[in-house]
Amino acid sequence: MTTLVPTTWWRGLGSLTRSGSAAEGLAWALYDFANTIFSFAIVSFAMSLWAIRFLGEANGQFWFTVAVSASVLVNAIVSPVLGAMSDRAGRRKGFLLVFTLLAIVPTTLIGLVDIGLGLLFFALANFAYQAALIYYDALLPDVARPETRGRLSGIGVALGYLGTIVSGLLLRLTFEDGETTALSFLLVGSLFALFAAPLFVVVQERRTPGIPFQLLDALRSWSQLRSTLAHARESPGLLRFLVGRFFYTDPVNTAIAIMSAFATQAIGFTSSEALSVLLLLTVVAVLASFGWGLMVDRWGPKRTLLLVLGVWALGLLLLGLSLERIPFYVGGALLGAGLGGVAVTDRLLLLRLAPPDRVGEMFGLYGLVGKFSAVIGPVLYGVIVLVLLQPLGKLAYQAAILSLLGLLLVGFLIVRRVPEGLNR
Repeated sequence: MTTLVPTTWWRGLGSLTRSGSAAEGLAWALYDFANTIFSFAIVSFAMSLWAIRFLGEANGQFWFTVAVSASVLVNAIVSPVLGAMSDRAGRRKGFLLVFTLLAIVPTTLIGLVDIGLGLLFFALANFAYQAALIYYDALLPDVARPETRGRLSGIGVALGYLGTIVSGLLLRLTFEDGETTALSFLLVGSLFALFAAPLFVVVQERRTPGIPFQLLDALRSWSQLRSTLAHARESPGLLRFLVGRFFYTDPVNTAIAIMSAFATQAIGFTSSEALSVLLLLTVVAVLASFGWGLMVDRWGPKRTLLLVLGVWALGLLLLGLSLERIPFYVGGALLGAGLGGVAVTDRLLLLRLAPPDRVGEMFGLYGLVGKFSAVIGPVLYGVIVLVLLQPLGKLAYQAAILSLLGLLLVGFLIVRRVPEGLNR
């Protein structure tokens, strides 16, 4: 009797894959677990505090946000080319391995070099982490059967949230006097390598005949963007939605990057306390995602998205008006709840607005908008703190948060005028 449940679960996982191998499905999904360890432990928590430790409160946050924005900007510029290279070569795993190693190795070295080189290594690792996702996502059709891709992708997302919690718990073991150490970066890089490795050993990709990649192909990949924009204009409300998405995802991406620095420098938490708060907000995001999903089915994605943005606006307003712990807990909980809501709702609204025969093309544009939106917010926040911290003290943090609220409200007003779209 005791073996029935795990055996049934294992067989169920195998039924999702083309090969019937549960190990292949788990190996693919574990990569989500691995890269989320990096995104949470390094991007959302450790790196900003490491920069502050060596460069000071204002300069540390400024140069951290510059590193984040620069890495995302470069990735946004080259991602169409990277995707085209993969398509022309007819394979994914080789590219995925290169960018995975390019994320892991610099991460392990951040704590062993001076802070200037450490920030450069961080930017390189974050760029590579983002680039690797192109090839990881593209491997899903090779692993899952067409009718089970959603379920296997969902397992990957669930493991990603689990990776956030596990990385937060393990990161504490590397603290010294409650602060991040060089061992923290070594641990994260090692965990990334450990849990990413099964994909490269177990997953079999379906290779297609490759064609040598040429410079002309890179130019074509960018010229395609012009025609994609033209196609977006043909669908009522689609281009307006994408413009709105640029504005409302900017503060979302920024908040993810700066929240640990905000919690320690503006509110006064210790690093250990800030880590606990971020983990709690992750749990809130997971639980709220189910509620937002039910609401989308009842209200539709546009109305639900507007409510999500309203929740985010209230959370940012609370953080911007008060730097006390209780308002931070409430505002942070609202942001955590809204974080799951953005992920659930806006992709569904895109599906309603996009023509059925151009869904893939529009999702490519949707992703590109999200990457470019992650460039402005972090630098804006960092510049405001850098310029205003000395004359205004902690009020600089309130001004920086309220600037994000302004961007969010612009996005809200634009999305208000987007039609509901067709219920496909």
